[in-house]
Amino acid sequence: MIRRVFATREAMLAAVIIGLAAVFALISPQFLSLAHLFGIARGSVVIGIMALGLLVVLISAGIDVSVSATAVASMYIATVALTELDFQGSFIVAALLASAIGACFGAVNATLVSWLKLPSLIVTLGTLTLFRGGLLAFVGTDRIRVLPAQMSDFAGTQLLTLSSGGRQASLHVAVLVLVVLALVIAWALRYTNWGRSLYAAGDNEQAAIRLGVPVRRVRFSAYVLAGALAGLAGIISASLNQAADPFTLVGMELDVLAAVVLGGASVLGGRGTVLGTMLGVILVTMVGASLVLVGIPSAWQPAFVGGFLLLGVGIPALRQRRVDRARGVVA
Repeated sequence: MIRRVFATREAMLAAVIIGLAAVFALISPQFLSLAHLFGIARGSVVIGIMALGLLVVLISAGIDVSVSATAVASMYIATVALTELDFQGSFIVAALLASAIGACFGAVNATLVSWLKLPSLIVTLGTLTLFRGGLLAFVGTDRIRVLPAQMSDFAGTQLLTLSSGGRQASLHVAVLVLVVLALVIAWALRYTNWGRSLYAAGDNEQAAIRLGVPVRRVRFSAYVLAGALAGLAGIISASLNQAADPFTLVGMELDVLAAVVLGGASVLGGRGTVLGTMLGVILVTMVGASLVLVGIPSAWQPAFVGGFLLLGVGIPALRQRRVDRARGVVA
């Protein structure tokens, strides 16, 4: 029974998270403070929203490494536009604007991959540089410290405030945004034709076409959705940091990819769950936020992310090879 439970990626990942948390707590009791745990939850928001978009693309048998560039370009363009217009409306408008801009960037990737049949890795590597370079060349390089009022207000909105050890610890409302998005996408992947078509297109494209699945349109929607979510992540990141910096989020695409792959999404398509992705996000964020706490220099974080990425790709490959050998498929 126990072996069957731990046969799932999600159960294994949950066990690793609990084990690592126990080790961190033994080394530094401060790890279990509400302030630190709420900080991990807050730190999971931006990477988590981008990871949901990348999960959808990976399930469709594609990849999008331009999510960080899409996020920062959407965030900066939206912030500049709102500042120039002296917009005083709701944060929802700012979020919708950034998401719409992100969806446009996603549509560029979608067109190149779905309609022109170009390799998704090469396309999104190109647009990673194109979006970020275009932003710096044509929009601006200044760090905007005075944000529109609605973004500053959002930064100060807390979902929950508790007292712990004589200190106030607050859980930011952005965590709720991530939870709601995760639930909606999990529902869509499991119960809608779009979700089932996504898995079918990623698992076996030719079989999906024979079954009448509109593979091209489904993949197009995956990239557009990933772009929209990256745009939303970008505007939330700027609000939380209370600054719109065109040089931020550099390299975050690797953190996002590591989290999604660790969560069980296959880089070959057709597999992946929202639960696994969220667990991967928690693991990557928890390690990144706790290294200094347990006395490990933060410079080690990229090494941990690289290790996570190798484990995420290597474990399924080794498991599949073992299964193939048992079936006599390979020597």
